[in-house]
Amino acid sequence: MSKNSTNQDGIRPKDWKEFLVNASERLVGKTEINRQIKSGDFLTACELIKKELGRDDFNTLIKVEFLNPRFTPADIHQHIYNLDSRIFITPNFDKIYDTYANTTSQGSIIIKKFTDEDIVDCIRRPEPLIIKIHGTVDNTDNLIFTRKDYSAARTKYRNFYSIIEALSLTHTFIFIGCGTNDPDIRLLLEDFTFKFPLSKKHHIIMPKNALNIKVKEIVKETMSLNILEYDSSNDHQLLTNSLAALVTLVENKRQDIANTQSW
Repeated sequence: MSKNSTNQDGIRPKDWKEFLVNASERLVGKTEINRQIKSGDFLTACELIKKELGRDDFNTLIKVEFLNPRFTPADIHQHIYNLDSRIFITPNFDKIYDTYANTTSQGSIIIKKFTDEDIVDCIRRPEPLIIKIHGTVDNTDNLIFTRKDYSAARTKYRNFYSIIEALSLTHTFIFIGCGTNDPDIRLLLEDFTFKFPLSKKHHIIMPKNALNIKVKEIVKETMSLNILEYDSSNDHQLLTNSLAALVTLVENKRQDIANTQSW
């Protein structure tokens, strides 16, 4: 989703791979970092970069890449906001969607990080809620971005993961702009699948050919996911258009429910 945004110079945010490749360019350990990137082990690559740069330089790099450019929201952020889902969970630690949603709602949306202790209270209240499961660029010392970060968070913030697990049992998730390799998401859905094999599936939207057909079947079976595919040509324009159409369908359905009082 963030890749749809630009700043006043027309620059788009880097995705995870682009960030890692760019960050490793001048590092002594570039060869090994690139080897990890090519193998798809982004977590280890990020860990190596963070160790070589050190805390201060790594935190500065994060802000330079994801905060200082002042990225502006795109149409896709507007459509997702207009779906009016009360709970929005994002692994993105940039502030593009948060800023748009909070500005558009005149500050009435609650934004919580995985480190906050009152998330359950916010979930049970009626106000819209954004949960940033990997932290925020405002606090770079509490991001989940490297292999060590993921491992430490699962122990230190065990209660938070219990909350997300509970939501997966009581709500249907739809993953937008998110792959299946995030360790937290994979662990959550695999655990859900084998504990409750007869449960309704969650949904994930991804480009056609993003996964090998055999891998796709494994993902469906082991993560209880219904895969919705789209043509990603023209900078994923079809995804943006489809979400715009979905907003209309949702609004019509809500009006129908209100008219028939069938809630």
